Amino acid sequence: MKKLLIISPNFPPINAADMHRVRHSVGYFEDFGWKPTVVSVVEKFVEGVEEPLLLKSLPIGLKIIKVKAFSSKWTRKIGLGALALRSLYFYFKEVNTILKKESFNLIYFSTTQFPVLILGRYWKWKYKIPYIIDMQDPWHSTYYQDKPRSERPKKYWFSYNLNKYLEPIAMKDCDGLISVSEAYILELRNRYPNLLNKPSSVITFGAFEKDMELAKTVTSERYLQDKNLKYILYVGRGGFDMQSAITLIFQAFKSGLTENPEIYSQFRFVFIGTSYAPKGQGKKTIEPIAERIGLVNYVEEYTDRVPYYEGLSLLQKADLLFIPGSDDPAYTASKLYPYILSNKPMVSIFHPSSSAIDILRETKSGVVCTLNEGIEEMYKKFDSLLKSVNENSFHSQTEWNAFEKYGAREMTKRQVDLFNLVVN
Repeated sequence: MKKLLIISPNFPPINAADMHRVRHSVGYFEDFGWKPTVVSVVEKFVEGVEEPLLLKSLPIGLKIIKVKAFSSKWTRKIGLGALALRSLYFYFKEVNTILKKESFNLIYFSTTQFPVLILGRYWKWKYKIPYIIDMQDPWHSTYYQDKPRSERPKKYWFSYNLNKYLEPIAMKDCDGLISVSEAYILELRNRYPNLLNKPSSVITFGAFEKDMELAKTVTSERYLQDKNLKYILYVGRGGFDMQSAITLIFQAFKSGLTENPEIYSQFRFVFIGTSYAPKGQGKKTIEPIAERIGLVNYVEEYTDRVPYYEGLSLLQKADLLFIPGSDDPAYTASKLYPYILSNKPMVSIFHPSSSAIDILRETKSGVVCTLNEGIEEMYKKFDSLLKSVNENSFHSQTEWNAFEKYGAREMTKRQVDLFNLVVN
C-alpha cells in the first residue's frame, strides 16, 4: 500500500467548494492501493461555514492531521485574511515534523488556497518526495486585467502580483498536474516549459451519491416557502462572468411573460449563496440584472452561502433547476453532478467550449444551451421545459448508464492512475 499525503486546508466539517475532490476520493483511494493522510487547518481558524454532517461522508479510520493558522481577527488588521497565507508557516512546521517521522510516496495538493503549493518544492528538495498539484481554478490569471475596477475582486492588485510571483515557485519542480479543465493545463505548460513532459490528467469532480442520501435528512424551510409558486433555483456563486448566461435566461423569461403571462407569472427565480463574502457582506450581482430587464418582482437573490446539505436539499425540492456558466471557456461547474443527481427538470447555459456542455449532452441531462444562442432560440427551448413543469408532464431523459463513468470512484481511479505514473 503506497502512502499519500494530501494537503487540503479546507476539510470537513468546513463547507468549502475546493475540498470536495478530496472528500469524495478518500473513501476509494485504498481500493486502488493508496493509503491517504489528510492535512487540513483546525476549523476554528477557517472563515467558513461549519457543517458537522459532512463528517458522516468520510470513511471510518481516515487519518486527518490538523494544523493551526494565524487568527484572521489579528491578520485582517494588516489587510491579510486569506487562509493560505495565515496557515503557510504552520503547514511548513507541521508537515516537516510529519515527514521526519514517516515516509510518503507522494504529496498531493488539492486546494484553491494556492500559496501553500510553494511548499511542495521545498518538501521535494528536503525529503525527495514528488508532488502533484490539482488545479481546480486558475491561480495566476489575467482574466480580470481588461475588466473595469468595479468588476474586479477585492484586493485584486495585491492578489494578482502575489500570484504572479508564487506560481512559478510551485510549478518549477511539480511532478504532475490534475485539472478540471484542459485549458488550465495548456496555459500552465505555455507558461512553464518544464511541465511539458510531466504527466497530467483532466478530471472533473466525481458524482457522490452518498451526499444526496444525506441531504434527504435535512429539512429546509427557507427560500421556497410559497406553495402557490413554482421555483427556478440556482445554488452557487454569482459574479460578473456569469452575467451573460443570466441575462440570456432572464430575457427568455421576459418573452414568456409577454407570450404566456398566465403560466410564467407563477414562476420565481431564486439564487442562493452567490457571494464568497462573509455573512451579510455579499454584494448582489444578479438582482441588478433583473432590475435592468424588468424582472425585479420575479427574482430573489441571497448572497449568503447555505450549509452544503441544505443546498442539496433545496435542489431536490425545487421545481426547476438552472445552472449559469461563465463566459470563460475554461470554466466547468464543479456543482454539475449534484444537479444531475437531483433528477429534476434543468436548464443550463455555458460557453460553447466548456467541458460541461459535453457532459450534459452525453448524459442527456436537461436542456443545454450555449452563450452563442439568440434570445428566440433560448426562449423556444426554455418555454417547452417550463410548460412541462407547469403541466406536471416532465419526464427525465437522463442516461444513467452514460453517467456512471462520472462517479466518484471512477474519478478516484483516474487520479490514482496519474499517481502511479508519477511514482513509477
